[in-house]
Amino acid sequence: MKKILVLLFCTSLAFAQKDLSSAEKFQSELNKSYADSLKSPLMKEDFKQFKGLDFFSINEKYIVEATFIRTKKEKPFGMKTTTSRTPLYKKYGELHFEIDGKAFKLNVYQNVDLNKKPGYEDYLFLPFSDLTCGKESYIGGRYVDMKIQKGKIWTIDFNKAYNPYCAYNYEYSCPIVPLENDLDIEILAGVKKFHD
Repeated sequence: MKKILVLLFCTSLAFAQKDLSSAEKFQSELNKSYADSLKSPLMKEDFKQFKGLDFFSINEKYIVEATFIRTKKEKPFGMKTTTSRTPLYKKYGELHFEIDGKAFKLNVYQNVDLNKKPGYEDYLFLPFSDLTCGKESYIGGRYVDMKIQKGKIWTIDFNKAYNPYCAYNYEYSCPIVPLENDLDIEILAGVKKFHD
């Protein structure tokens, strides 16, 4: 019995370390992208002084397992953005999960046009806001990029939460987080706000 428990502990520890290293890689690549003048959304004066984004410490607590419920017969809708642009999205499903014993739900979306491009068929968009918005994190909420996962238990890694480009440059048009994706909890993970 002890051997089985040790094996389970080691397996879960290896899984957690793998996930944490995945978040580290994501954050490192995000910093490289923002430091690249051809890819960066930063305004010129900010780009000159850029040394790296400010992140919450990577925390295993915010790698959550969620029960995925596929929604059927969802019609495409124009998602509101910070400009008059309304890109077409479809609600793909719901993710139900717990943090600190409290139950939460987030809707996950599929961009209709992006979904038609080769390589993006399984791409999903998870926008959310939480109690850190306007304090430690960007007031307009943050995004997590996801892919369609197998089975009914999906993983959400909030350590990979990033700001919309609008957080850095007003010239961008960014989807506004739908009200139903506002979480009544602090998500102390991912990218913090850019300017104090």
